[in-house]
Amino acid sequence: MKYAIVGTGSRHQMFRGALTGDHAATNQLVGLCDSNPHRLARAADAVPAQDGNGIATYTAEEFDRMLAEQKPAAVVVTVPDDLHHEYIIRAMRAGCDVITEKPMTVDLPKLRAILQAQSETGRKITVSFNYRYTPARTQIKDLLMADTIGTVTAVDFTWYLDRVHGADYFRRWHREKARSGGLLVHKSTHHFDLVNWWLDATPVRIAADGTRAFYTPQTAARMGLEDHGTRCHTCPVAEKCDLRLDLAADPALREMYLEAEALDGYHRDQCVFDPSITIEDTMQVHAAYDTGAMLNYSLVAYSPWEGLEITFHGTKGNIVHRHTEVHGVFGGKRDHATGHEAITTQLHLAGEAPRMLDVWQGTGDHGGADPVMLGYMFDPDVAPDRYGRGSSHIDGGWSILSGIIANEAMARDTSLEVEAYLRENGIDLARPARSYA
Repeated sequence: MKYAIVGTGSRHQMFRGALTGDHAATNQLVGLCDSNPHRLARAADAVPAQDGNGIATYTAEEFDRMLAEQKPAAVVVTVPDDLHHEYIIRAMRAGCDVITEKPMTVDLPKLRAILQAQSETGRKITVSFNYRYTPARTQIKDLLMADTIGTVTAVDFTWYLDRVHGADYFRRWHREKARSGGLLVHKSTHHFDLVNWWLDATPVRIAADGTRAFYTPQTAARMGLEDHGTRCHTCPVAEKCDLRLDLAADPALREMYLEAEALDGYHRDQCVFDPSITIEDTMQVHAAYDTGAMLNYSLVAYSPWEGLEITFHGTKGNIVHRHTEVHGVFGGKRDHATGHEAITTQLHLAGEAPRMLDVWQGTGDHGGADPVMLGYMFDPDVAPDRYGRGSSHIDGGWSILSGIIANEAMARDTSLEVEAYLRENGIDLARPARSYA
């Protein structure tokens, strides 16, 4: 099967590697497309040698020509979030299926356009929600499918971003809410999707609060960084800043971004304390679901550690799941958690003592999720998935709707009824259809 990739920044590398490596026997990468010639050439150079003159490359303006000339069956979209809709729609209208990075898009007009094009073309959209495929998260799905804790009535879900990973969203294009939807869309789409999938449910009412509490000019002043510049590379006080990103010192970042910036003006290391940032770093969402379950969700982007804590409350007991990804940031270095103690799952049934479960493990990126997900995407002989982890435009739509509506509820300082809000905005999105083998 022939594939093309549009967007050759860091996101595309997983797909490129799969198509030219483990899954090359049954698939072919026929084209790469990007707006930046330097990154495009870098990506092409990383493609293993093949017959002919090497991989075909195209500028962003030549995207439609790439589809006409290379005739891919599917296009992988890994451009910035606010551009996803453009390439998803153009690919579908050219007769291609689509695999897109999350989030599928960032706002309701773009979502409406994607849904209309999909309805008119009948093409398939797959959203790469790799968290579903993490063995520990799949194990939770297995427990819930088995009715282990009965009917789930409530979920408490907290995601912690540390001051390296969290800060990174405030120095890149993600810091503009119009481009990323804010962290409730760009990052939390993973988490809202997990809840939708775990519970076989979609939200009916959403309320939210949020603020920018840490990545602010006031924090810079408290740290003695009042004279900071607009970016780390030229900042006069960079040496004093614990949040500094040194592009020149990291070979991969230097090659992909610092050496490419003269061609498009994109600075990968913008100051995290800039007053023009429009996204929040502290958010809480409350949602009610069509099954009667409730969700309390929190995201903090300046935590001393990184990972998640989730409690599922059920009529028979509860499940407490914790994943420590990074113990902390010490001297600018992240102390990554490893081994079985990094992920724990406790089952506590009513009338019984709590017990720690043997957590399902995997190997590979994202806790073993990526190899499994890529197998389902690119292996034509893969066995049916009893957990229904594949995600369509419907799943992608519902995951971003939680964040989009939460942003609107936050702005209005009220709770919003989901169905009424969708009707007001001309969105007609079916409920996810689950098929478990």
